[in-house]
Amino acid sequence: MQIWRSLDEVPSDLGPTAVTLGNFDGVHRGHQAVLEQMVADARARDHRAVAVTFEPHPKAVHDPEHPPVLITGLDDKLDRLAQTGLDGVLVVPYTLEFASQTPQEFVRRWLVDGLGAATVVVGADTKFGRGNAGDVATMRAIGASMGFETDVVDDACAVSESGRRWSSTWVRELLDDGRMREAADVLGRPHRLRGVVVDGDKLGREIGFPTANLDVTGGMVPRHGVYAGWMTVLDPRDNERAATLTGEPLATAISIGINYTVGARGLRIEGFAFDRTGLDLYGALVSFDLVEWRRPMLDFGSLDGLKDALAADVQWCREVLQVD
Repeated sequence: MQIWRSLDEVPSDLGPTAVTLGNFDGVHRGHQAVLEQMVADARARDHRAVAVTFEPHPKAVHDPEHPPVLITGLDDKLDRLAQTGLDGVLVVPYTLEFASQTPQEFVRRWLVDGLGAATVVVGADTKFGRGNAGDVATMRAIGASMGFETDVVDDACAVSESGRRWSSTWVRELLDDGRMREAADVLGRPHRLRGVVVDGDKLGREIGFPTANLDVTGGMVPRHGVYAGWMTVLDPRDNERAATLTGEPLATAISIGINYTVGARGLRIEGFAFDRTGLDLYGALVSFDLVEWRRPMLDFGSLDGLKDALAADVQWCREVLQVD
């Protein structure tokens, strides 16, 4: 999948396209179903399948005092979009100037002239253009005048087996509750945090549980507590030791929250890869894929109490992750 961050990067020989647009936060199973159907239809017409998304999220621009909590950072969103079979994604820098375009100006510049849209795929509740003035009827009218078809997505493919519509709101509810397996069912995979390993207070090393401290740059931080999950080095950067582990999922006990036992302050997100010793991941870009929540953060009264609790956490993680 090609990624373009401006219209200047779009190949001049791209050819006719099927284009859809959206924020795609989380790229959950509803998004996946719609995009996979769009890709199949585009292939049948010998067209390229392209999605348009926005960075930052429009709500963060229009209401900067109350930015949305995003399930997925841009890098992971692009990875997930690629898995649907799309040929390309245009990441549009969202600004107030961009938002001031009329529906006609937006469609002409970005979809028709910029991406060669032969078909535009929209949801029934699509809004676009200045003040969200454009809707499905607007898109159909613009398509009739500019020479492209408008396909309206059937909502049936975005409904779960339970009857509830797949949605980013649903995922956020589950993450806030620590219901990770249910969140994974909606997302189609475990929830991921992504970030760089940074220096911590090194307490874990002193008590026999050395951890990688994550400075999160992408992914919604879920309910605080202890999790079973997988840590993966995505990019070692300049860390040669981390390079030997790139792409290998490591069974990990993950802690998200405040270490009350030692009177710590501030949020810590850290992982203990319990079957690895002497790990040096400083400066590497890693991911934490969260499988299951165990317990909240607690005050165990002493370092010995904390060590006993961590040992029990690790044993539980082994069972959850089915690691001997």
